[in-house]
Amino acid sequence: MASVAFDTFIDDSLSKITTVSQLQNLLNKRLLSLANDFEDGKWRYGRFQNYLWDNIAQTALSEQERAALYDQSHTSLVAAARNLRLTDKDEVGQGSEIAEVFLYGLMKNHYNALPVVPKIFYKQNNQDNAKGADSVHIVLNAELNDFTLWFGEAKFYNSIADARLDAIVTSVYTSLGTDKLKKENSIITNVSDIDFLDIPAALRNRIKASLSNQVSIDLIKPRIHVPILILHQCAKTAACSDLSTAYKQSIIKFHTERAGSYFLKQISKSSTLHLYDKINFHMILFPVPDKKAIVEKFTAAATFYKGAA
Repeated sequence: MASVAFDTFIDDSLSKITTVSQLQNLLNKRLLSLANDFEDGKWRYGRFQNYLWDNIAQTALSEQERAALYDQSHTSLVAAARNLRLTDKDEVGQGSEIAEVFLYGLMKNHYNALPVVPKIFYKQNNQDNAKGADSVHIVLNAELNDFTLWFGEAKFYNSIADARLDAIVTSVYTSLGTDKLKKENSIITNVSDIDFLDIPAALRNRIKASLSNQVSIDLIKPRIHVPILILHQCAKTAACSDLSTAYKQSIIKFHTERAGSYFLKQISKSSTLHLYDKINFHMILFPVPDKKAIVEKFTAAATFYKGAA
């Protein structure tokens, strides 16, 4: 895996770090705990915002648009900003696009993934293609001439208390329904982005054949990975002024406990999803000190770039 711009606290199978007996044999559940660092005693808001804008074209522009704007960084930002909705009125929904962009960056930087359906682009331009997962990626295994499918969930919450986790479980199971997966597969094969990605022709054809509506979803499920990103407001992070050992250990403990709680909830409803045990899940947790401040900074920058369009 490639390096990530942020500090990695945990990147392991939950079975190796949990103390919950029901989770200790589940190798297909992983936890990735990341954190930003500090400078002059303050959380690095600028570094976080830069990461978003460095990756925004990946999800807000189509592959053809990105190629046409290659090496035109400012033009790319302006074009990408035009596709941002920035219309979430309720507190829970605010920041959803921030989470989507952040997940796209992680998929590219950490999992070496190829974006095949830039969701913000299609949410803005074609509502039929917007339904389902918050991100859709393919990860290639060149040595095996094979691939995996990644259908991501991306949330930005004020907290990750149990009530919020319940909502994510429901959202994940909804996105993994047979009809939803068939729809995502048809989008991957029908939109042109996959034809412009750097994939060997034989493997591209194999991917398209595997995702055909004529192929049973049961055969696809062992290829599916579900990254579940939750950016979350965190009092520990707000109270901290440096990336100390004490802070790191407190976040590790907190994230491990929250991931365990989430997967217990998910497992309790696993009977509703056929071949649940064949699917791989990755919980990704990232704490921030103040959600409102991040949303306001991002919105202000997006509005500026929209105005430059």
